[in-house]
Amino acid sequence: MWGTVGPRVARLSPLERVRLRRVAVRYAVHGWEVTPGACLANRRFVCGRAGCPTVGCHPALENWEHGASADPARVATWWRSRPHGVLLPTGRSFDVLEVAAHLGRPVLDAVASHPAGFGVRGPVLVTPTGRWMFLVRPGDPLRPELGHCFHVIRHGVGSWIPAPPTRLPEGTVRWAVAPEQARWQLPDSYLVQNALIEALRAAGVTLTSDLLPGQLPLPRRGR
Repeated sequence: MWGTVGPRVARLSPLERVRLRRVAVRYAVHGWEVTPGACLANRRFVCGRAGCPTVGCHPALENWEHGASADPARVATWWRSRPHGVLLPTGRSFDVLEVAAHLGRPVLDAVASHPAGFGVRGPVLVTPTGRWMFLVRPGDPLRPELGHCFHVIRHGVGSWIPAPPTRLPEGTVRWAVAPEQARWQLPDSYLVQNALIEALRAAGVTLTSDLLPGQLPLPRRGR
């Protein structure tokens, strides 16, 4: 199937291809499910599926939600022949809070100085277009103040994110806080959301809430 697909995928050095495979396997070793992404070809992505209309970053597997795996051996096979992007399904090992570029650094600074310490610090990645993605414990919905805020996107079940060192047309996805720096720990979602709400208000963004004082969800105890 791949032989009939054009344009040609991006040429990566052997070292870059090995790095993609090794990083994907490292995620799997730590229990994060991985799925191969379509390959970058010029400024579009090709997955090898005949007739696929998607030109942006997307999973290479049609049934990626069921095909994603944390088995290191299986993950390694996906990167032996093609320079796939590395995609991480969300809503499983973690959820992701994606924020606009101008909010990323203030939220990261607020998290870094939070009195809860490492309980609110976790991996954070940045896309080449400036989107910041905070990995948090899965399962918690957005607080009402953030539910209709277009500055914030929650990735849960049925979604995925591109992970470093995936290449996009604008550049390479990178870690602002690598998983190793966070000891592969994930923070409580509501603690990060609280920091995000403070950053939004400091930036002059008006937020609304349907909850009365005393009804706001509280952070859960660590697992």
